[in-house]
Parts: sequence; structure tokens; C-alpha cells
Amino acid sequence: MAVLLTHAFELGDWIKDSTYAAEYIFWKEQVGKNAEAQELTRQFAKAKEKFAECERFGRFHPDYNAALDEVYAIQARLDSIESVRRFKEAESSLDQLLYDITRTIADAVSETVKVSGNESSGKGCGSGGSCSCGSGGCG
Repeated sequence: MAVLLTHAFELGDWIKDSTYAAEYIFWKEQVGKNAEAQELTRQFAKAKEKFAECERFGRFHPDYNAALDEVYAIQARLDSIESVRRFKEAESSLDQLLYDITRTIADAVSETVKVSGNESSGKGCGSGGSCSCGSGGCG
């Protein structure tokens, strides 16, 4: 067990030293330094809260569509910022790398071992997933 854990830590170090991780960290820092991105992130969090309140009552809430449109509009503005866009790309690449490694390890044990997929990919505010650029920054 100790040998397996040692190899796991080595693998973790290799991943941390990878280009994927470096890109992710770089663009995350760039988003953190971008005042416009930070302000839009705050606006986005407020818009998500408003939408969540409307969503409790369903599509029949009088402000449901307006709240959803506001979330999408702010998200589009966020996505137009290069550092945010690049951060999301780097995050997706790193996520895919981690998934591929997990899948490879699981398949080496047995093809029937279940591995959590990249469920966050492609799910936005209106499709049951979490919205990007929440309170902890973009992504």
C-alpha cells in the first residue's frame, strides 16, 4: 500500500508540473487580476441568486425568463474576456487530463470499474448544471 501511495504522490507531482496545470494556474491568476472579470463575477453571483429564487417557483414565476436572460447575458460578457475564456479552456483541458488518467487507472484494474465522468462539461445554468464563474472565480 505504501508503494502505491508513493506512486500516487509522484503522479500528482507530475500532473502539478504539467503544462496543463501551469496554464490553469496562469489563467486563474490573470482572471483574479482582471477588475472587469471580478466585477462581472460578483454581478453573476447576484444574478444566479436571483434566478435560483425564481427557479424555486418554476417557469411560472413572473421574473423567471428575465432572471435567466440576465444570467446568460452576464455569462456572455464574462466569456468575452480573454483571460476568462482562456481560463475555462485550461480548466477543461486539465479536467480532461485528470479524467483520462482516472479512466486509464480504472481500466487497468477492470473495464467494469466505474469512473465519475466530466459531468460539469457542457452544463450551464439552464440545463441542470452549475453556472460558471461562481463565487470562487470563473470556471
